[in-house]
Amino acid sequence: MPQLPALPIRAALPELLDAVERTGTAVLAAPPGTGKTTLAPLALAGLIDPGTAGPQRRVLVAEPRRLATRAAATRMAAILGDKLGERVGYQIRGESRRSAATRVEVVTTGVLLNRLLADPELPGVDLVVLDECHERHLETDTALAFLAETRQILRPELAIVAASATADIGLWTALLADGDRPAPAVTSEPMRHPVAMHWAPPRERITAPDGMRVDHRFLAHVAHIVDRALDEDEGDVLVFLPGAGEIRRVAERLAHQGAEHLGVDIYQLHGSVSSAEQDRALAPSAPGRRRIVLSTDIAESSLTVPGVRIVVDAGLARRPVIDHARGLPGLTTTLASRAAADQRAGRAGREGPGAVWRCWTEAEHTRRTAQPAPDIATSDLTAFRLQAACWGTPVDDLVLPGRPPAGALEAAEATLRSLGAIDGDGAATARGRHLATVGLHPRLARALLDGAERVGSAKAAEVAALLGLDKRGRGDDLLAQWRQLRQSRDRQWENEVKRLGRSVPNRSRHVGDDEAAATVIALAFPERVARRQGGAAPVQAKASAANRSGGATSARQWLTVAGTGAVAAEGSALSGSEWIAIADADRSPGRAAAVIRAAVPIDGELACELVGDEWSERVVWDAERRDVSARSVRSLGAIEVSSKPLGRPDPALVAAALAEGLRREGLDLLTWSQESRRLRDRMAFCHRQIGEPWADVSDAALASGTDWLEPWWSRSKRRSDVERIPVGQALRNLLPWQAGIDETAPESLAVPSGRSARVDYSGEAPVLAVKLQEMFGADDGPRIAGVPVVLHLLSPAGRPLAVTADLRSFWEGPYQQVRKEMRGRYPRHPWPEDPYSVAATARVKPRPKR
Repeated sequence: MPQLPALPIRAALPELLDAVERTGTAVLAAPPGTGKTTLAPLALAGLIDPGTAGPQRRVLVAEPRRLATRAAATRMAAILGDKLGERVGYQIRGESRRSAATRVEVVTTGVLLNRLLADPELPGVDLVVLDECHERHLETDTALAFLAETRQILRPELAIVAASATADIGLWTALLADGDRPAPAVTSEPMRHPVAMHWAPPRERITAPDGMRVDHRFLAHVAHIVDRALDEDEGDVLVFLPGAGEIRRVAERLAHQGAEHLGVDIYQLHGSVSSAEQDRALAPSAPGRRRIVLSTDIAESSLTVPGVRIVVDAGLARRPVIDHARGLPGLTTTLASRAAADQRAGRAGREGPGAVWRCWTEAEHTRRTAQPAPDIATSDLTAFRLQAACWGTPVDDLVLPGRPPAGALEAAEATLRSLGAIDGDGAATARGRHLATVGLHPRLARALLDGAERVGSAKAAEVAALLGLDKRGRGDDLLAQWRQLRQSRDRQWENEVKRLGRSVPNRSRHVGDDEAAATVIALAFPERVARRQGGAAPVQAKASAANRSGGATSARQWLTVAGTGAVAAEGSALSGSEWIAIADADRSPGRAAAVIRAAVPIDGELACELVGDEWSERVVWDAERRDVSARSVRSLGAIEVSSKPLGRPDPALVAAALAEGLRREGLDLLTWSQESRRLRDRMAFCHRQIGEPWADVSDAALASGTDWLEPWWSRSKRRSDVERIPVGQALRNLLPWQAGIDETAPESLAVPSGRSARVDYSGEAPVLAVKLQEMFGADDGPRIAGVPVVLHLLSPAGRPLAVTADLRSFWEGPYQQVRKEMRGRYPRHPWPEDPYSVAATARVKPRPKR
């Protein structure tokens, strides 16, 4: 037996073997650095002596990340003193090292799922270890559900161990329960080396992460803290950053600061670096030199980076996010949870006393979420839903650690139906089963299969591999990045191209790179095909002509088929393209437009062919022209490609457009004569004072429907027709038949002088404007529907003298002051001391004879 490293997990191995032997299941809770990923599988396979005898088994270990898969297999082989691929092997997508002698095989969770779908009995495997269950990767959750069903129905002897780096194991013991009996839990003590904690926030106020963007000043601060940690503490430095872009920028900053000249080597560790670079990052330091390893969260748990005694944590993480309505799945930058920060900090104490430098405050730490949201709650569920359909168990019946959101599941099913991958009942079709075997997201698998028919299998495989591996470099020009990959002979990409090439029939087509890339991307993401906004040229026009008409701003703004705005960075090579196919975009929460991260130009007619255009009658209210617009429109989703006038639009659509115009423009869309306005005021008074059966003629009520405008409304086709509607006649449609408007709210009233005066109903109460002399002799004013009429008493010149609804009070009070002021100004008009004693008159006294 080999000499085993002194790791805490060794004390828990006998209990683990006993639990598996008794029940066939176990949950292993062991903090990072305790040896659960390496020693536990070897013990379960019977390849090392844990202090108790156990059976010989073939063990499959599933890791959520490619890098961790290779690293774990390499470490286990080294413990045994074997070459990789002998008793310990591995398989990741497009790469495998195993043999007939392999007893422990480490695979990615994706590979495990493909094997289960190919043969649910998982022949040749005695035990499966699902590592890092606590991270709640979607594929790990799915594999656990499938394995539990395999054990329950097909292979009761298949043993399952769920390994978690946290002590919150109740969820896993319940999922692996045998009836009412939970699976046994085995725990391991953590490493006991002390870790000093330093809180090192930036001194200046820095913009919070927005989508995929991280403030360059914050990255400069992280680099500064790395230099400071090197000066103050001993050992190699492990730096946690959210993504490859941030790792690259911090590496450049450190190199500029001279770290490489101080006996320090800088390494980058993330999923896109080559296997050789990964191996160098995970190798011990050269004698006399120190290392800085800049890593994403892949180094949080499964990986051990030897020599690390210092952790610098930027405190950020990349999490999946998706806008289901607009079809924009992707990643966003968030604050790392407290649990993730604790796991990162644990890396500093694996080999001895260490130090952790956190680039935020202790107070901010307490406000962070305790755990990250599981992938199943935030991710695109298309691949998961296809796997479930191929598995054959309804999603609701799967033993999952968490339930998928209904909206996300519906969006995934809609996507799969559009790909022809599931039928109307949600069952996998033959095409869907083929897509599931490709080892890509269903969208990319569809693009590979259908794209090979159009552009040839070689170029379709190259573009699909580029998108599937996320081998993009700087900038948003995917064509340039594709050509760079070819020139650099990236081995991982070339292996993936070969693998994908075996998934499709060998076909050759004479198609240029630009058309090939555009075709594959448009087939994968048809809703992300986009046309430039503002001054767009016809679909057949050249990009340069379109650019001349668009202007500087519109040249960087597009509208996607799904209706989302998209913008490119300043100076983007895409700016001259009227049509683009977007492979990746970052749409931050709260932002109207997505930022394009990778795209290629596409010919407009090719876009219409691939996405599927349609002609439709578009009859709408044009707010700019303030009239009905009736056109036959060629469109790609939200994009209007071209249009032509519509000769005979559907009357129902015209009526709807006019109704929208009435809603937007209000009643000013109609032509209101003085007569019609006065009639409406009288009707409004009746409704206000009497109620039913008098109709509500307020703005809101009249604009809410058009029945009252018949029969003229239904014959209208444009604004000018509406303007000719006789509104007064239309209003009479609303008059109650059993009551007369002239009797209830007369248009005019007779005054004591014998003259008729028009009543104004436009205010709250009816108003009668009349010369004061015409009311002599009257001791009370008129009433309409029981409401006193407000009298506006006028001077002989028609100017207001008094306003009153109580004529008697006026005569007996203010009149005497009015008489005093007016009799000298208007001597030919009567101003009697007693207004009751004089007959009302509208005439003046005759001039005296000379």
